[in-house]
Amino acid sequence: MATRLGLGLPQNRQYDLGKDVADVARTAERIGYDSLWVYERALYPEPATQGLYGVPGLAWPDSYRGVAEPLVTLTLAAAATERVELGSSVLVAPLHLPFQLAKALATLDAASGGRVLAGFGTGWSHDEYAATGVRPFEERGRVMDELIDVCRAVWGPDPVVHDGPVTRIDSAVVGPKPARPIPILLAGSGKPALRRLVDHADGWLPVGAGVEQIAAQWAELQDLAAERGRQQPIRTVLRVNAAHSAKPYDGGDRRPFQGDADQIVADLARHAELGLDEILVDLQATTRDAQELKDVAAEVFEKARAAGV
Repeated sequence: MATRLGLGLPQNRQYDLGKDVADVARTAERIGYDSLWVYERALYPEPATQGLYGVPGLAWPDSYRGVAEPLVTLTLAAAATERVELGSSVLVAPLHLPFQLAKALATLDAASGGRVLAGFGTGWSHDEYAATGVRPFEERGRVMDELIDVCRAVWGPDPVVHDGPVTRIDSAVVGPKPARPIPILLAGSGKPALRRLVDHADGWLPVGAGVEQIAAQWAELQDLAAERGRQQPIRTVLRVNAAHSAKPYDGGDRRPFQGDADQIVADLARHAELGLDEILVDLQATTRDAQELKDVAAEVFEKARAAGV
Protein backbone atom coordinates (compact mmCIF):
# COMPACT_ATOMS: atom_id res chain seq x y z
CA MET A 1 0.00 0.00 0.00
CA ALA A 2 1.40 3.41 -1.00
CA THR A 3 2.36 5.89 1.69
CA ARG A 4 -0.04 8.78 1.97
CA LEU A 5 1.47 12.06 0.75
CA GLY A 6 0.68 15.56 2.00
CA LEU A 7 1.79 18.99 0.81
CA GLY A 8 2.62 22.14 2.77
CA LEU A 9 0.45 25.13 1.86
CA PRO A 10 2.04 28.47 0.88
CA GLN A 11 2.31 30.67 3.99
CA ASN A 12 5.61 32.48 3.45
CA ARG A 13 5.91 36.07 2.36
CA GLN A 14 6.73 35.42 -1.33
CA TYR A 15 3.17 34.19 -1.90
CA ASP A 16 -0.06 36.06 -2.56
CA LEU A 17 -2.21 34.50 0.13
CA GLY A 18 -5.51 35.68 -1.31
CA LYS A 19 -4.88 33.79 -4.56
CA ASP A 20 -2.15 31.27 -3.97
CA VAL A 21 -3.50 29.27 -1.03
CA ALA A 22 -6.70 28.29 -2.82
CA ASP A 23 -4.86 27.76 -6.13
CA VAL A 24 -2.21 25.47 -4.61
CA ALA A 25 -4.83 23.63 -2.53
CA ARG A 26 -7.02 22.88 -5.58
CA THR A 27 -4.03 21.82 -7.64
CA ALA A 28 -2.65 19.53 -4.91
CA GLU A 29 -6.03 17.82 -4.58
CA ARG A 30 -6.22 17.36 -8.35
CA ILE A 31 -2.66 15.95 -8.50
CA GLY A 32 -3.61 13.34 -5.89
CA TYR A 33 -2.16 14.56 -2.60
CA ASP A 34 -4.00 13.16 0.41
CA SER A 35 -3.63 16.13 2.74
CA LEU A 36 -2.66 19.81 3.05
CA TRP A 37 -0.67 21.24 5.96
CA VAL A 38 0.23 24.46 7.72
CA TYR A 39 2.82 25.40 10.32
CA GLU A 40 3.01 28.17 12.89
CA ARG A 41 5.65 30.85 13.33
CA ALA A 42 4.07 33.72 15.22
CA LEU A 43 6.85 36.29 14.77
CA TYR A 44 10.45 36.89 13.71
CA PRO A 45 12.48 38.55 16.48
CA GLU A 46 14.93 41.18 15.30
CA PRO A 47 17.49 41.05 16.66
CA ALA A 48 16.99 37.45 17.73
CA THR A 49 17.51 36.91 21.45
CA GLN A 50 17.55 33.15 21.01
CA GLY A 51 18.92 30.85 18.31
CA LEU A 52 16.75 28.75 16.03
CA TYR A 53 15.21 25.81 17.96
CA GLY A 54 16.88 27.27 21.04
CA VAL A 55 20.36 26.43 19.71
CA PRO A 56 22.76 29.29 20.57
CA GLY A 57 24.06 31.08 17.49
CA LEU A 58 21.86 29.21 14.99
CA ALA A 59 20.24 31.84 12.73
CA TRP A 60 16.53 31.96 12.02
CA PRO A 61 15.83 31.36 8.30
CA ASP A 62 14.60 34.29 6.29
CA SER A 63 11.54 32.24 5.32
CA TYR A 64 10.22 32.74 8.88
CA ARG A 65 9.62 36.43 8.23
CA GLY A 66 5.90 37.00 7.81
CA VAL A 67 4.41 33.48 8.09
CA ALA A 68 0.64 33.58 7.58
CA GLU A 69 -1.63 32.59 10.47
CA PRO A 70 -2.18 28.82 10.17
CA LEU A 71 -5.91 28.46 10.87
CA VAL A 72 -6.79 31.27 8.46
CA THR A 73 -4.65 29.54 5.84
CA LEU A 74 -6.35 26.19 6.46
CA THR A 75 -9.76 27.83 6.18
CA LEU A 76 -8.86 29.23 2.75
CA ALA A 77 -7.76 25.76 1.66
CA ALA A 78 -10.88 24.11 3.09
CA ALA A 79 -13.12 26.38 1.04
CA ALA A 80 -11.26 25.46 -2.15
CA THR A 81 -11.19 21.66 -1.73
CA GLU A 82 -13.49 18.71 -1.15
CA ARG A 83 -11.43 15.61 -0.36
CA VAL A 84 -8.02 16.32 1.19
CA GLU A 85 -7.45 16.31 4.93
CA LEU A 86 -6.39 19.59 6.54
CA GLY A 87 -3.62 19.39 9.11
CA SER A 88 -1.26 21.46 11.22
CA SER A 89 2.35 20.47 11.69
CA VAL A 90 2.41 22.12 14.02
CA LEU A 91 0.30 24.61 15.89
CA VAL A 92 2.30 25.89 18.88
CA ALA A 93 -0.71 25.09 21.00
CA PRO A 94 0.25 26.80 24.31
CA LEU A 95 0.34 30.15 22.48
CA HIS A 96 -3.45 29.86 22.13
CA LEU A 97 -6.27 30.09 24.65
CA PRO A 98 -7.49 26.49 24.88
CA PHE A 99 -11.23 27.17 24.60
CA GLN A 100 -10.92 29.45 21.57
CA LEU A 101 -8.59 27.04 19.78
CA ALA A 102 -10.87 24.08 20.46
CA LYS A 103 -13.91 25.96 19.14
CA ALA A 104 -12.07 27.20 16.04
CA LEU A 105 -10.92 23.70 15.14
CA ALA A 106 -14.40 22.27 15.73
CA THR A 107 -15.91 24.92 13.47
CA LEU A 108 -13.38 24.23 10.70
CA ASP A 109 -13.99 20.49 10.96
CA ALA A 110 -17.76 20.94 10.80
CA ALA A 111 -17.46 23.27 7.80
CA SER A 112 -15.05 20.98 5.93
CA GLY A 113 -17.00 17.80 6.48
CA GLY A 114 -14.66 16.17 8.98
CA ARG A 115 -11.24 16.76 7.42
CA VAL A 116 -9.22 18.43 10.21
CA LEU A 117 -6.10 16.94 11.82
CA ALA A 118 -5.05 18.85 14.94
CA GLY A 119 -1.27 18.75 15.12
CA PHE A 120 0.14 20.36 18.27
CA GLY A 121 3.60 21.12 19.61
CA THR A 122 4.94 23.08 22.58
CA GLY A 123 7.39 25.20 20.57
CA TRP A 124 10.78 26.57 21.56
CA SER A 125 10.74 30.36 21.02
CA HIS A 126 10.86 32.49 24.17
CA ASP A 127 9.96 35.54 22.06
CA GLU A 128 6.74 33.97 20.84
CA TYR A 129 5.71 33.06 24.37
CA ALA A 130 6.48 36.57 25.57
CA ALA A 131 4.25 38.03 22.86
CA THR A 132 1.30 35.64 22.85
CA GLY A 133 1.69 32.94 25.47
CA VAL A 134 -1.13 32.05 27.78
CA ARG A 135 1.39 31.04 30.43
CA PRO A 136 5.17 31.45 30.72
CA PHE A 137 7.42 29.30 28.55
CA GLU A 138 8.36 27.12 31.51
CA GLU A 139 4.71 26.03 31.93
CA ARG A 140 4.15 25.03 28.32
CA GLY A 141 3.88 21.31 29.09
CA ARG A 142 1.13 21.82 31.67
CA VAL A 143 -0.74 24.14 29.29
CA MET A 144 -0.54 21.51 26.56
CA ASP A 145 -1.99 18.89 28.90
CA GLU A 146 -4.92 21.12 29.76
CA LEU A 147 -5.45 22.18 26.16
CA ILE A 148 -5.87 18.55 25.09
CA ASP A 149 -8.43 18.04 27.87
CA VAL A 150 -10.32 21.19 26.85
CA CYS A 151 -10.42 20.09 23.21
CA ARG A 152 -11.80 16.68 24.11
CA ALA A 153 -14.44 18.31 26.31
CA VAL A 154 -15.50 20.98 23.81
CA TRP A 155 -15.65 18.46 20.95
CA GLY A 156 -17.65 15.99 23.06
CA PRO A 157 -21.26 15.94 24.20
CA ASP A 158 -22.97 18.80 26.00
CA PRO A 159 -23.00 19.99 28.68
CA VAL A 160 -19.30 20.80 28.51
CA VAL A 161 -17.58 21.04 31.90
CA HIS A 162 -13.94 21.78 32.65
CA ASP A 163 -12.10 23.28 35.60
CA GLY A 164 -8.39 23.94 35.16
CA PRO A 165 -5.75 26.60 35.79
CA VAL A 166 -6.26 28.21 32.35
CA THR A 167 -9.86 27.37 31.41
CA ARG A 168 -13.03 27.07 33.45
CA ILE A 169 -16.33 25.95 31.92
CA ASP A 170 -18.94 25.42 34.60
CA SER A 171 -21.58 23.83 32.38
CA ALA A 172 -22.34 24.95 28.86
CA VAL A 173 -23.63 24.04 25.44
CA VAL A 174 -20.75 24.57 22.98
CA GLY A 175 -21.20 24.29 19.23
CA PRO A 176 -20.76 23.59 16.47
CA LYS A 177 -19.43 20.14 17.14
CA PRO A 178 -16.85 18.63 14.79
CA ALA A 179 -18.16 16.30 12.12
CA ARG A 180 -16.24 13.45 13.78
CA PRO A 181 -13.72 13.13 16.63
CA ILE A 182 -10.78 15.25 15.50
CA PRO A 183 -7.49 13.31 15.68
CA ILE A 184 -4.86 14.97 17.87
CA LEU A 185 -1.27 14.46 16.73
CA LEU A 186 1.70 15.63 18.78
CA ALA A 187 5.26 16.60 17.92
CA GLY A 188 8.20 15.97 20.19
CA SER A 189 10.87 13.42 20.94
CA GLY A 190 11.70 13.90 24.65
CA LYS A 191 10.42 11.53 27.32
CA PRO A 192 7.65 13.81 28.69
CA ALA A 193 6.41 14.56 25.16
CA LEU A 194 6.36 10.90 24.19
CA ARG A 195 4.51 9.90 27.37
CA ARG A 196 1.93 12.61 26.69
CA LEU A 197 1.53 11.31 23.15
CA VAL A 198 1.13 7.68 24.17
CA ASP A 199 -1.36 8.49 26.93
CA HIS A 200 -3.45 11.25 25.36
CA ALA A 201 -2.98 11.62 21.59
CA ASP A 202 -3.86 9.81 18.38
CA GLY A 203 -0.65 10.29 16.45
CA TRP A 204 2.95 11.45 16.13
CA LEU A 205 4.47 14.26 14.05
CA PRO A 206 8.20 13.63 13.63
CA VAL A 207 10.45 15.86 11.51
CA GLY A 208 12.62 14.28 8.82
CA ALA A 209 16.26 14.52 9.88
CA GLY A 210 17.55 11.21 8.54
CA VAL A 211 16.29 7.65 8.37
CA GLU A 212 18.36 6.38 11.30
CA GLN A 213 17.14 9.09 13.68
CA ILE A 214 13.47 8.65 12.75
CA ALA A 215 13.76 4.87 13.00
CA ALA A 216 15.25 5.11 16.49
CA GLN A 217 12.58 7.57 17.66
CA TRP A 218 9.80 5.42 16.19
CA ALA A 219 11.15 2.31 17.90
CA GLU A 220 11.38 4.18 21.22
CA LEU A 221 7.79 5.40 20.86
CA GLN A 222 6.51 1.90 20.05
CA ASP A 223 8.37 0.45 23.04
CA LEU A 224 6.89 3.12 25.32
CA ALA A 225 3.39 2.44 23.98
CA ALA A 226 3.79 -1.27 24.74
CA GLU A 227 5.18 -0.49 28.20
CA ARG A 228 2.22 1.74 29.04
CA GLY A 229 -0.33 -0.70 27.68
CA ARG A 230 -1.58 1.35 24.74
CA GLN A 231 -3.88 -0.67 22.48
CA GLN A 232 -4.73 1.88 19.79
CA PRO A 233 -2.39 2.30 16.81
CA ILE A 234 -0.34 5.51 16.63
CA ARG A 235 -0.85 7.43 13.40
CA THR A 236 2.43 8.79 12.00
CA VAL A 237 2.90 11.82 9.75
CA LEU A 238 6.51 12.69 8.94
CA ARG A 239 7.22 16.36 8.15
CA VAL A 240 9.78 16.85 5.38
CA ASN A 241 11.18 20.37 4.97
CA ALA A 242 12.54 19.96 1.44
CA ALA A 243 15.15 22.22 -0.14
CA HIS A 244 14.41 21.82 -3.85
CA SER A 245 16.79 22.84 -6.61
CA ALA A 246 16.45 22.54 -10.37
CA LYS A 247 19.72 20.61 -10.62
CA PRO A 248 21.02 17.69 -8.53
CA TYR A 249 22.86 18.70 -5.41
CA ASP A 250 26.53 17.69 -5.64
CA GLY A 251 28.20 20.06 -3.18
CA GLY A 252 29.55 17.45 -0.77
CA ASP A 253 27.56 16.21 2.19
CA ARG A 254 23.90 16.41 1.23
CA ARG A 255 21.21 16.89 3.84
CA PRO A 256 18.15 14.64 3.57
CA PHE A 257 15.54 16.03 1.17
CA GLN A 258 17.99 18.47 -0.43
CA GLY A 259 18.39 18.57 -4.22
CA ASP A 260 16.30 17.98 -7.31
CA ALA A 261 13.06 16.01 -7.41
CA ASP A 262 14.84 12.69 -7.97
CA GLN A 263 17.02 13.18 -4.88
CA ILE A 264 14.04 14.24 -2.75
CA VAL A 265 12.02 11.21 -3.92
CA ALA A 266 14.94 8.86 -3.17
CA ASP A 267 14.92 10.16 0.41
CA LEU A 268 11.13 9.80 0.58
CA ALA A 269 11.45 6.17 -0.51
CA ARG A 270 14.00 5.41 2.24
CA HIS A 271 11.78 6.97 4.90
CA ALA A 272 8.65 5.24 3.56
CA GLU A 273 10.35 1.89 4.22
CA LEU A 274 10.04 2.62 7.96
CA GLY A 275 6.31 1.97 7.66
CA LEU A 276 5.12 5.49 8.48
CA ASP A 277 1.54 6.22 7.51
CA GLU A 278 2.08 9.54 5.77
CA ILE A 279 4.78 11.95 4.65
CA LEU A 280 4.14 15.69 4.47
CA VAL A 281 6.39 17.42 1.92
CA ASP A 282 6.84 21.16 2.49
CA LEU A 283 8.47 22.77 -0.55
CA GLN A 284 7.51 26.40 -0.03
CA ALA A 285 10.78 27.74 1.42
CA THR A 286 12.74 27.22 -1.81
CA THR A 287 10.11 27.82 -4.49
CA ARG A 288 9.82 31.36 -5.81
CA ASP A 289 6.08 31.54 -6.41
CA ALA A 290 2.90 29.48 -6.54
CA GLN A 291 3.48 28.27 -10.09
CA GLU A 292 6.88 26.84 -9.22
CA LEU A 293 5.46 25.30 -6.04
CA LYS A 294 2.72 23.58 -8.06
CA ASP A 295 5.15 22.38 -10.72
CA VAL A 296 7.60 20.90 -8.21
CA ALA A 297 4.77 19.38 -6.16
CA ALA A 298 3.45 17.64 -9.27
CA GLU A 299 6.90 16.34 -10.24
CA VAL A 300 7.63 15.04 -6.73
CA PHE A 301 4.23 13.33 -6.49
CA GLU A 302 4.49 11.64 -9.88
CA LYS A 303 8.04 10.40 -9.29
CA ALA A 304 7.19 9.26 -5.77
CA ARG A 305 4.30 7.13 -7.02
CA ALA A 306 6.44 5.76 -9.85
CA ALA A 307 9.04 4.78 -7.24
CA GLY A 308 6.41 2.96 -5.20
CA VAL A 309 6.22 5.52 -2.37
